[in-house]
Amino acid sequence: MCVLVLAGARAGGDPLCQAEGVASKAVIEIGGQPMLARVLGALAGSRAAGLAPGVIGLEDAALAEAAGGHPCTARRAGGQGPAASLLAALENGADLPALVTTCDHALLTPAMIDSFLEGAYASGADLCVGFASRATIEAAYPRTRRTYLRFRGADLSGCNLFYLAGPRALDVLRFWRAAEQDRKRPWRILWRFGPLTALRILLFRPTPEVTFALLSRRVGADVRPVILPYAEAAIDVDTPGDLELVRGIVAERAA
Repeated sequence: MCVLVLAGARAGGDPLCQAEGVASKAVIEIGGQPMLARVLGALAGSRAAGLAPGVIGLEDAALAEAAGGHPCTARRAGGQGPAASLLAALENGADLPALVTTCDHALLTPAMIDSFLEGAYASGADLCVGFASRATIEAAYPRTRRTYLRFRGADLSGCNLFYLAGPRALDVLRFWRAAEQDRKRPWRILWRFGPLTALRILLFRPTPEVTFALLSRRVGADVRPVILPYAEAAIDVDTPGDLELVRGIVAERAA
């Protein structure tokens, strides 16, 4: 399959990069390796190993530094925001099916990737999104702060893992490209699916499976969650606090 890693910079600058004195957080060192190199290493040890991953948002010397010797290819960012860049890559040469992750997924492991892919294959969906539950995350890291989507029976946090099985997944990306500005305000995204769908979800809090079935009807593609049993799968590096936590976890693993 095609593997793509999002590594673009935030519009307006990234406070984490400023704090660490780097141009891209992909080069921030964790456990003796650039963050992107850790992601590429996990991919190389997983079922997704094969063609060199495409990295969106880094080129030339910056990519070579962040990759830490792991094979990869540069794919030029095609627009503002992750969804626009990913859509541009998939419309201009990248093939489907595709596994997508991010350069700040520094705790990613081959086991997480394989577990996600197994769930995605079994679902038969057009697009799958990885999640971990609040119960799983807080059992391991009770003081970490994550953004949760609330469903009946579970609160879920995204794991920056996506599987795009076929062309209908591109319609979901086009929707997300328009909604991306509201990604930290889930209720606004829900409203884009129509008032009746939004109110049904907000008022009745259906299960993740029912919620994604409702959303799938609105976007014309089968979108399903894959819930992973790994707390670390939901911990990416967005803030200095995240970086401190991840460095501590990596140090414990090494010990």
